[in-house]
Amino acid sequence: MHTRLIRNASTPWRAARLFSSKAEPLTLDTINPKVVEAQYAVRGEIVIRAEGYKKELMQGNTKLPFQEIVSCNIGNPQELHQKPITFFRQVIALVSYPELLDTPQVTELFPEDAVSRAKEYLACIPGGTGAYSHSMGIPAIREQVASFIEDRDGYASDPDTIFLTDGASSAVNMCLQLSIRGSGDGIMIPIPQYPLYSAGIALHGGKQVDYFLDESKKWSTSVQELTRAYDEAVAEGTSIRGLVIINPGNPTGQCLEEENMRDIVRFCNDTGVTLLADEVYQTNIYSTTPFTSFKKVVKDMESECKDVSLVSFHSVSKGFLGECGRRGGYMEVHNIDPEVQMQLYKLASVTLCSNLDGQIMTGLMTQPPKKGDISYPLYETEKTAILNSLKARSVQLVKSLNNLPGITCNIVEGALYAFPSISLPAKAVEAAKKAGKSPDAFYCLQLLDETGVVVVPGSGFGQEPGTFHFRTTILPPPDQMERVTDRMADFHKSFMDKYV
Repeated sequence: MHTRLIRNASTPWRAARLFSSKAEPLTLDTINPKVVEAQYAVRGEIVIRAEGYKKELMQGNTKLPFQEIVSCNIGNPQELHQKPITFFRQVIALVSYPELLDTPQVTELFPEDAVSRAKEYLACIPGGTGAYSHSMGIPAIREQVASFIEDRDGYASDPDTIFLTDGASSAVNMCLQLSIRGSGDGIMIPIPQYPLYSAGIALHGGKQVDYFLDESKKWSTSVQELTRAYDEAVAEGTSIRGLVIINPGNPTGQCLEEENMRDIVRFCNDTGVTLLADEVYQTNIYSTTPFTSFKKVVKDMESECKDVSLVSFHSVSKGFLGECGRRGGYMEVHNIDPEVQMQLYKLASVTLCSNLDGQIMTGLMTQPPKKGDISYPLYETEKTAILNSLKARSVQLVKSLNNLPGITCNIVEGALYAFPSISLPAKAVEAAKKAGKSPDAFYCLQLLDETGVVVVPGSGFGQEPGTFHFRTTILPPPDQMERVTDRMADFHKSFMDKYV
């Protein structure tokens, strides 16, 4: 029965009859349960409490036991005072306000190569950065990304297999959405892992299949452990749809040896599992183990392992750029069925396109100033200074952590984090249980309350049962890093004495 609307002189339009029932209001019990189930620890309870402290400090509260909040919970370099790369920001400024290019003083304010690069980009986007682009991204920038991949790996890359995305996160979610058909489909993820993966799997209704990294061997990935996780999941009726490898590791900071990567590729070839390679920290290398892309390893092994499907992710948020707020990144699909790739294109089309500032920053990341360019010397100086400083801070942080009783921490070979193990006293574990918290979250909440330092409990990333960890970034600048490690040391001693 249709509802008739009537109106008289004294009332507005109203329904001529009562509805048989009302729609359910949005409550935790009525919204999508997959959203409720999903957890994202790096922006969870501790961060919410830290935001409250920030507001109190801004309002002049001097009664807190600290004067600042130090956000070591997330890889957000520029929040912790890392300076942006000058050339990249110059180009972004010019493409965002093209009228600057028409002023006589433009070459006095900007170097010639920044001006010419901005003009090149604007020629590819006639509507400017406020217009939509192709759903896979600006073709000219996809060509730049393909050229970067070819130079890095020594193998050709097809721009038509590259999607420019709003950071790597949106690309990962597209792949999870594409792969997971229902609760019987599983994605293998490392433990510890970055919570993007566990949250994405939960949101799309799949099954998280854990494989454990070996902390005693610098957080290594063993094929024996991959095989155990795969076989157990398959025996339970789970269809494995993808294997996530994070290299360099987040939160664990390890770099994979190439021989280890070859074993992983063989595993994917033998099982038919699609390899999802998270390589967003590929320029954050502090050890003697160089970064090697899975694309290169897969191509090197093509005669032996010709059936491996691979999706690789990269981002402008990490490395030495730290342009997290630009939300730029890409994924390259390799050996993926063309019809499946068209479905990825459809998913990209649903959101029309990724943001253009992020696309342009991705182009700049993959094609920075070259030797002989006007901006090259400054670019190299800025890049080298950031990477050298990050390496020094990683050494300083790990040394400080390993000096604390009950804490052990592997060296940070790459990425932006340390993931120390904490041996907590039995009384602390019992107190955490009474407070309704996991023991490591209990520790991290008290660390925040007493020092203003924000870290993430290991339970938010997954860990071997019976072990406790936390993740902290290496990003605070040198002078602040010393204050952070001093505060952590004082807190840790006090905490351990309290619960001994």
